[in-house]
Amino acid sequence: MESFSRKVKEELSKLNNLSNKDLVKYELQGYLLTTSSNKFTTENEYNINRFSKLLSNSGLEDFKIEMQGNKFCITTKKQIELKQDVTDVEEAKAIVRGSFMGAGSISNPKSKYHLEIVFQTEENAIKVNHILNHFEINSKILQRSKNYIVYIKDGEDISNFLAFIGANKSVLKFEENRVIRDVRNNVNRIVNCETANLNKVIKTSVKQIEDIKLIKKHNKFKDLKDGERELAELRLNNPEASLTELGKMLKKPISKSGVNHRMRAIQSVAEELRNS
Repeated sequence: MESFSRKVKEELSKLNNLSNKDLVKYELQGYLLTTSSNKFTTENEYNINRFSKLLSNSGLEDFKIEMQGNKFCITTKKQIELKQDVTDVEEAKAIVRGSFMGAGSISNPKSKYHLEIVFQTEENAIKVNHILNHFEINSKILQRSKNYIVYIKDGEDISNFLAFIGANKSVLKFEENRVIRDVRNNVNRIVNCETANLNKVIKTSVKQIEDIKLIKKHNKFKDLKDGERELAELRLNNPEASLTELGKMLKKPISKSGVNHRMRAIQSVAEELRNS
């Protein structure tokens, strides 16, 4: 199955926005920020195709593409100079798009939310991280081995990131998977909560039934008040019922707190018998 990262990069590689030479150079700069030499290597053909288009549209025709094992390698004859800091939002988008194409990855949103871009220098990681935070996309930096990773773990921030770099189709797909995942998680939380509540009801019911049976065993059941005896019989006959449900079953229905009060009285009698 094709990875989500690959689909995002395929979409970005086909963006028809290479007529603006300045933005082409800023996107090219994004690629270059992820490497420390005039050689760029990747297993993704969409990366290498986009990089070669950027080089050609920048007037840099002196490069070669070759295979090294299962990787594509593109080498330029001369070191490409990086442009200065960005001055507007489109330049910022181009730099971030290039850096993601160069060394970015994103997990399948069906399983988890995680996006990262790998940089070989802390300075370049800080530069891209600053751009993202400036545009209110919450990203952070961590060091992994000799590399510096700009990463995002929040679903909404990842969605905003994809929109920021122009991967509009991927945004829709990401949001679709995000909604499905969030709904599934909510359902699981509800089921877990209901299961926990059911377990609590069962545990409480078992203890109450033990108390009532103990009282009957010691022939003290007749000493309970009328309301307590009625409730005790209901509990024995309805072990799965909640306190609220038991309260509604009484001849004169009472609230959950009223049921609790009577059950505590029954419990008190049982405890006295245990300690006698």
